Amino acid sequence: MMVPEIVGVVAFVFLLGILLIGIPIGASLALVGIAGLAILISPEAALIKAGVIAFDTVSRYELGVLPLFMLMAQICFAAGASGDFFEMAARFVGHRRGGLAIASIGGSAGFGAISGSSLATVATISAVALPEMRRQGYQPGFAAAALAAGGTLGSLTPPSGALIVYGIIAEQSIGKLFGAAVIPVVTQALFYIAVITILCRWKPELGPAARRATWRERGAAVLHVADLSLLILFVIGGLMVGWFTPTEAASIGCVGALSILALRRRFTRAALSIALLETLKTTGMIYTIVMGALLFSTFVSVTGITGHMVGMIEATGASPVLAVVMMALVLLALGSFLDGLALMLLMTPIFLPVILGLGLSPIWFGIFLVRTMEIGFVHPPLGFNVYVIQAGARDIPLGAIFRGIVPFLVSDFLHLALLIAFPAIVLWLPMLQAH
Repeated sequence: MMVPEIVGVVAFVFLLGILLIGIPIGASLALVGIAGLAILISPEAALIKAGVIAFDTVSRYELGVLPLFMLMAQICFAAGASGDFFEMAARFVGHRRGGLAIASIGGSAGFGAISGSSLATVATISAVALPEMRRQGYQPGFAAAALAAGGTLGSLTPPSGALIVYGIIAEQSIGKLFGAAVIPVVTQALFYIAVITILCRWKPELGPAARRATWRERGAAVLHVADLSLLILFVIGGLMVGWFTPTEAASIGCVGALSILALRRRFTRAALSIALLETLKTTGMIYTIVMGALLFSTFVSVTGITGHMVGMIEATGASPVLAVVMMALVLLALGSFLDGLALMLLMTPIFLPVILGLGLSPIWFGIFLVRTMEIGFVHPPLGFNVYVIQAGARDIPLGAIFRGIVPFLVSDFLHLALLIAFPAIVLWLPMLQAH
């Protein structure tokens, strides 16, 4: 007779193996989930469960929020939102040492509120910011490292695609997750700005000061992003204070984005077709991933591994903080060779029941998980953000970018420690939403 725990461990190792050879994450999760259920229950039951989960996923009303927010982002891209936030920030702080690097952090946070994706943020902002930083004499490794670090803000900034997927899998309020992300995003950006400021004071040649913009230029830059900023504030703010449900907020966001597209005189059949096509492609991929993750989660619950993990932690007498630190180390180690979304979907079914068993908040865990996932976007050897930037600037050696990343990684670890030590940083706004 098969021991469920042993089957679970073998399946987990097998899953890591097939992910490493390049099998897509959705297919990998579904394959292991169905095979594991077939072994532990029966092949017939596994296939029935797969069909039920597939139908339930595509017919869930709350999952409609994902393609709607993605469509909103694609329409904003079509409206020319790519470099607007960086340009505005550069007008205000570009005349300081490291000012353009600081502007890239602000631009990444602003653009992240549109895209909700780290890779999209770093690709877009670096295409606009890196040539300008080079023209101003910035040290290339430092400039690329600042852009790679700033790009991680896209994963956590509401409306974050990662938080939406987590909320669906963990059955948590997406509105509360968005509220919980606000303070961590702001503090993370401040940590990065502090790193840039300290480095450029220590070595001014890293980021020379640029020309000071006139107030007329600054006003024009603010007006250029005013429509997008108001849309983001209205959609996310209305969701957080309870005016809309997540799906309603995303729908209003789409209508607002279409209005901006029309006001900017870019409403064409081609622009709308590209936005719809990109949304459908990405949505299809994420729906497949969610189905696979739910199947894998069902399999993990049948194995009983999570119950044993909770029991082991209780038996050792480890505090919740120590348990979370151990989870962070595991996530950071796995993040060395798995992409962020794969890491989140792989570990949520395993770690979330442990978090609940320790009496910790699943909302806090969602922010902690995405924040840890973000660090994986920049730390070697994988560092997807670094490779995205290097693909567009092949004359900058990977080693130079990774060396430049080190101070930002130090700030990342300090920020993560802060979130673990003081959960109120994450939970304060969701508690206000509850009232």
